[in-house]
Amino acid sequence: MEDKSCPKCGSALSEIITTKSGKRLQRCSTSVWSKETGKTEGCDFVKWLPFEPQTLDEKCPKCGAPLIVTMTRFNKKMKKCSTNSWDPKTKTASGCDYFAWIQATVEELDEDCPKCSSKLVKVETPSGKKMKKCSTSGWDKVNKVATGCDYIEWLQ
Repeated sequence: MEDKSCPKCGSALSEIITTKSGKRLQRCSTSVWSKETGKTEGCDFVKWLPFEPQTLDEKCPKCGAPLIVTMTRFNKKMKKCSTNSWDPKTKTASGCDYFAWIQATVEELDEDCPKCSSKLVKVETPSGKKMKKCSTSGWDKVNKVATGCDYIEWLQ
């Protein structure tokens, strides 16, 4: 049976909350997050819950088993074969080794960039953050610098 009281102050725990990035947490019911101060007011207990893998309607291109969406310990989402598993005792993987990182989705917009007049695109990151940015922006992997127009507008 799961304890429904705060281990710090004994108050009841709140409902489970899912963040924009897909993380799930449960706070003490006396806790309130203040956007103005960026701090927790009241009891600061937070219980982070593990990311639950989700089965997709896609099949593994290597073995035909269902694919699942999972999250790494660094909060990057990926698709992997459902037959893949990790044994922490022997530190070995077993099953099919297929995986693919989940990339940002890009949607072309019929709006012009206020800086350079090129078209804007709407981007949603795998963690759920959304932005409008100039279609000419990019990243030079060799020199590790941004290229093109630097206009970005974060969306809520």
